[in-house]
Amino acid sequence: MRAYIAVIDRCNRWIGRVVMYGIFVMMGILLWSSFSKAFSVPSLWTLEMAQFAMVAYYILGGPYSIQLGSNVRMDLFYGEWSPRKKAWWDAFTIFFLLFYLGVLLWGGLSSLAYSLGHFSGDFAGFFGEVIGGFVTGGPAGAAEPMGFIERSSTAWRPVIWPIKLIMCVGIFLMLLQCISEFFKDVLRIRGEAI
Repeated sequence: MRAYIAVIDRCNRWIGRVVMYGIFVMMGILLWSSFSKAFSVPSLWTLEMAQFAMVAYYILGGPYSIQLGSNVRMDLFYGEWSPRKKAWWDAFTIFFLLFYLGVLLWGGLSSLAYSLGHFSGDFAGFFGEVIGGFVTGGPAGAAEPMGFIERSSTAWRPVIWPIKLIMCVGIFLMLLQCISEFFKDVLRIRGEAI
């Protein structure tokens, strides 16, 4: 358990520390949007790109937030409990969060598969076909099983799959971090140092 905690916490800490600078990316995009509207022709891509940057910032920063314990809690009784009682309660309630994140990941993978032009629910088979097609036929071979690539309905019309992929990766990292938190709670219940 300690090895898992160390690896996942280190990975999510590194990703979280890098992603926290995404606020400057969003600020730059919105600043460009303001300047382009004031002094020249407004850019079509700025609003949607700022939304994509915000999703990446929020989703990829989520595991780091869970790790730091800075997620929002209802602190009616919890704040007065002993660390061991908190660990028991957290170890119990983490299963609800794991279930929720599992459903969210399943929906995210379905949405990702749809945005890549394929919706059968067989993710392993689909990604296997895409990778196999790329190996045998290059980009054209990978495009064959993918079909129609989903695009946004705005004037800019960007492809949607990159942000959906980021969402799936972020949700998966949150799942891994929740398992790490569960292991920490088990160690606290046992009275062992983490």
